[in-house]
Amino acid sequence: MARKPTLRVENIVSTVSLDQALDLYAIERSVPGVEYNPEQFPGLVFRLDRPKVTALIFKSGKMVVTGAKSVDELVKAVKKIIKSLRNHGIIITGRPKVQVQNIVASANLGVEVNLEKAAFLLENCMYEPEQFPGLIYRMDDPKVVLLIFSSGKMVITGAKKEEEIYKAVLNIFKKLKNLECLRLEEEYL
Repeated sequence: MARKPTLRVENIVSTVSLDQALDLYAIERSVPGVEYNPEQFPGLVFRLDRPKVTALIFKSGKMVVTGAKSVDELVKAVKKIIKSLRNHGIIITGRPKVQVQNIVASANLGVEVNLEKAAFLLENCMYEPEQFPGLIYRMDDPKVVLLIFSSGKMVITGAKKEEEIYKAVLNIFKKLKNLECLRLEEEYL
């Protein structure tokens, strides 16, 4: 019998807008551990250990935050960054606007996938095993891209909400099962 598919969020990429300009030199002088080298990159790098995220902060007041494993963790991280800036004398007015841009997750269907057959039967997919060992499938609902490997392992990217990841894994599992592209354990006997 096939195991239940498992999945894990690996990274959430988000943008944050503070709706105010920031003096990155003042932040660099005030906040220990940040990195700012405008000749190399226009943003200031702010790393947190808990949760383990990295924020790129720009003078426009916009940030790109990566590394969170859940939306809750992302929100906590943004609050912690704002609190740290305020604690070091940086004036932050208003509330940050957080927008998830991309959720990357890994999943395991728990069964092997016949990629040759799947490539033949699925629409919106690309499979060139000489180039890349996985099948690339563009799903419409939810709008995500899945990299599917013959082992049943996958990478899902492009989701904006965590629920979309779960929906995508269940959808592809059902679709592959209906198309008879899964090698269920009975077939090994």
